[in-house]
Amino acid sequence: MSTTLPDRLSLDPRSPHHDAALLERGVGIRFNGQERTNVEEYCISEGWIRVVVGKSLDRRGNPMTMKLKGQVEPYLLDEQASEGADAGEAGAGA
Repeated sequence: MSTTLPDRLSLDPRSPHHDAALLERGVGIRFNGQERTNVEEYCISEGWIRVVVGKSLDRRGNPMTMKLKGQVEPYLLDEQASEGADAGEAGAGA
């Protein structure tokens, strides 16, 4: 499988930027150097993420979101887990 992440990705299945196969693998977001777990959508080229704000819903029943601008670094969660396991195996032999 390809490890390149798209420029834009959304959790909303109605969005043209939704990719279910990629989301099943797990995508993590680092925003301005900090892990974010509440990201609904991101765009690398434009430098923004859309995050859920509280428990409020809009008139269509979707969660209210807010767009934050900054440095966006997406990564695959399964790659990070495999890198951590490799580092642990290397340290166990010493």
